[in-house]
Amino acid sequence: MSEPNVWLNGEFRPASQAGLAIYDAGIVLGATITDLTRTFGGKLFRQRDHLARFYRSCRYARIAPPIDLDASDEVIQELVQHNLEVYGGRDLAVVQFITPGELKIYAGAAGDMSELSPTYCIHTFPLPLHLWQSHFTKGAHVVTPSIRHIPPQCTDPKIKCRSRMHWWLADQETHQVDPTAISLCLDLDGNVTETSGSNFLIYSNGAVLCPSPRNILRGISVETTAELCAELNIPFVERDFQVYDVINADEAWLASTPYCLAPVTRINGLPISDGRPGPVIRQILDLWSKRVGVDIRNQILTAETA
Repeated sequence: MSEPNVWLNGEFRPASQAGLAIYDAGIVLGATITDLTRTFGGKLFRQRDHLARFYRSCRYARIAPPIDLDASDEVIQELVQHNLEVYGGRDLAVVQFITPGELKIYAGAAGDMSELSPTYCIHTFPLPLHLWQSHFTKGAHVVTPSIRHIPPQCTDPKIKCRSRMHWWLADQETHQVDPTAISLCLDLDGNVTETSGSNFLIYSNGAVLCPSPRNILRGISVETTAELCAELNIPFVERDFQVYDVINADEAWLASTPYCLAPVTRINGLPISDGRPGPVIRQILDLWSKRVGVDIRNQILTAETA
């Protein structure tokens, strides 16, 4: 099998030949902007929306990509075409990330922050769909750790970045309760926010509730869910809610690019509703599957370990 390619700082190269300097700001400072999209049947889904968010995040972080959005789109299209062939047509996740660049002072050279040149990388990997099979059979378990979500007064959550020590700490605590559970962080006032890799939604009294946009990274999958709710005439409301509301909800879901929308059936060990995946998520996933031309639930349930 030939090797997948990576695009790094303006060049396509084999993945085995791509790497970052140990004094890159992404490593030294954890200063990295990122985004991720996926393919369905080899076709990218909402790629322009993901790229637009990536470029907005870059602007907020004062990191200027060396190429514009259209050029990045072209790179991704070419990279995906090559890597799909390498992986035998398996659906891919596509990641772009950018850092401020290499900190010369850490390399023992004279230099200051004004001389930074961004490190920009785009790469892919086969979606490990089998990892989420249990979400679709019995539902996910979320746990609210003592670690709180970073307040928007500190860093605006609308940027997608990899400065995630609080999520690492949250997961260590959560996994003491249940090694398979997912951390669902609350804000300083006890409002539900999000997980490290997904948005969190509940269905209650005939409406879908999403945490206030001031508190979360509003995912592309949430936008898709809102669109599909409109098709089903289900109200979609963005407001604060608490663990009490989750416990008493009819359904709860995780919205994330790799698996789209997955049921949550427990929170802090307590069942949500009857503790089984509900019917409304099934309706939304059916519409989503029609939109992308892939039976999402079946693709995950039949996925094999690579």
